[in-house]
Amino acid sequence: MKRHLLTYTLILAGVCSAFAFQLPTEPPTDTVKKITPLKLSDIGLEDDPYVARLDSMLHNSFFVEDSAYASTQQFFLDSEDTISGIPTQLHDSIFKQRLGLLDDVSPISLDYNPAVQRYINVYALKRREQVSRMLGLAEYYFPMFEEALDKYELPLELKYLAVVESALNPSARSRVGAQGLWQFMYATGKMNGLQVNSYVDERNDPIKATQAACRYLKTLYNIFGDWSLALAAYNSGPGNVSKAIRRSGGQKNYWAIRPYLPRETQGYVPAFIAVNYIMNYASEHYIFPIEVRRSYFSCDTVSIKEKISFAQISQLIDISEEELSFLNPAYRYKIVPKMKRNFCRLILPAEKIGLFTANEDSIYALAARDFKVNKIATPQLIQQGDRIRHKVRRGEVLGLIAQRYGVSVSSIKRWNRLRSNNIRVGQRLTIYPRKAYTQTTASASLHSSKKSGTDKKGAYEKYRVQSGDSLYQIARKYPGISADNIKRWNNIRNVKSIKPGMVLKIYTDS
Repeated sequence: MKRHLLTYTLILAGVCSAFAFQLPTEPPTDTVKKITPLKLSDIGLEDDPYVARLDSMLHNSFFVEDSAYASTQQFFLDSEDTISGIPTQLHDSIFKQRLGLLDDVSPISLDYNPAVQRYINVYALKRREQVSRMLGLAEYYFPMFEEALDKYELPLELKYLAVVESALNPSARSRVGAQGLWQFMYATGKMNGLQVNSYVDERNDPIKATQAACRYLKTLYNIFGDWSLALAAYNSGPGNVSKAIRRSGGQKNYWAIRPYLPRETQGYVPAFIAVNYIMNYASEHYIFPIEVRRSYFSCDTVSIKEKISFAQISQLIDISEEELSFLNPAYRYKIVPKMKRNFCRLILPAEKIGLFTANEDSIYALAARDFKVNKIATPQLIQQGDRIRHKVRRGEVLGLIAQRYGVSVSSIKRWNRLRSNNIRVGQRLTIYPRKAYTQTTASASLHSSKKSGTDKKGAYEKYRVQSGDSLYQIARKYPGISADNIKRWNNIRNVKSIKPGMVLKIYTDS
C-alpha cells in the first residue's frame, strides 16, 4: 500500500512540474476576492537550449562589446579656459587643415571661419563631458543613422545633425515642443509620416524618426539644391530661408544670407560643422567615450500583438526597465499597446529575443492576467487625428480646454480659425486630442456619494469635501464650474475655511 501511495505521489509531482508555468485557470466567481496578486518575478521562463546556444555563439562572434573604452583615461574641465595637462590653444591652421580633410570627402561644405571656431571651442573646452557621453551614445545611434542615410542616398555626415538637434537624447523636448533625436514639431512630424497617440509618440522612436528626417532632408535639398541651405531650412523652416534669399538680393550661399536668417539659425550650420570636427577629432583633444551603451547590431525587434508593460517584460525576461526605456523611448507610459492595424515594435537585446519569442503566448497571457488581478490602470487609446467636438461651457477658457486634451492654445485657435482667445458659451470647438480625457460631470469614484436636489436657484448636487480637496480641485471635477462659482453658491469667504466632511452645493446646470 505504501509503495502504491509513493508511486501516485511521484506521478502527481511530475504532472505538477510539467504544468508549472501554465497560466492558472479562472477561479469560480464566488472566490474572486481571494485571488492572490500575481507576482511576475516568481515565474521562470526558459528558452530552447539548442537555439539559445546558437544565439550565444553568434553574439560572441560579432557583438561582444569592445572593453578598450573602460581603460581610457578621462580628462575634465578645471575652468572655462584651462584643462589639466591639455593644451587649449591650437593654431587656426590646424583646425583649417583638419576640416579641409573632412571637407574633401563630403558633399556638404565644411568651411572654417571664426563662427565655426567659436563652436569648436564650446565643444572642445566647455562641453567635454557632454561630448564624451555623445561619443558613447554614437556607438548605438550612428549605425542606425548611416543605414537610413544610405537607403535614401544622402551624405552620411548628416548623422551629426542629430547631435546638434538633441545631443543624441531620444526623449529631448525643446521649449517650443519639438521632440526626439531629430526634434520634430507636431505638424512637421505628421507631415513626414510620424503618428502620435495617447500611448506612442513616433517622434521619439529613433528608427521611425530617422526615416522621417531622411525624407524631409531629401525634400529640402531638392528644393534648395545646397546642403547648407537645406540644413538652415531644417532648423527654421523653408519659408525663412526663402525670405533670407530675397532680402540678400537673390544670394544662394548660406554665408551670404546668414545675416538675414533667424538668430538661432545663424549659429546652426556653424554648430553642425563644429560637431563634424569634434566627433572626428575628439581624441586629439583628449576626449573619449563614456557611458557606452550596447551596440545597435546587438539588438533586434519583435512585433507585439497584445498590450504589455515594461514592468511586466522586465520581470518575465530579466531586463531592466531603464534599458527597455533607452531602447524604446517612444512609449509614453512604458506600456506597449495593442494596435488593431499594425503591430507595435519592441527593441530588445539580441540575447533576450529568443527567450521572448519562445514564450510569447505565455508572456501575453501572464501580462493580461497581471493587468486584471493587480488592476493596473491604463489610459484610453486615442489616435492622432481622431477629431472630437467640444462644447464650451460656462467658466471655460482656452487654456483649461487645451490642458484637458493635452494640446496647445495656439493649436486650438488654428484648428478653429480663432483670431483671439475669446470663446463663448455653447460654441463648439474642433479638437484633435493627444491624451485621454473623458468629459464627465464629476469623478466616477465619488459619484456614489453625491446627492442631488433642487431649490430656488435650480438643480444642484451635493459634494462632500474629501481630505486634501481645494475649491480649485473640486471645480475641475465639474466642467464649466469655477472655484468662484462654488464660493458664491455656498457663501464661502475664505478658501481655507473648507474642511473634510463639509457638504457643498454644486449647480451643474447654471
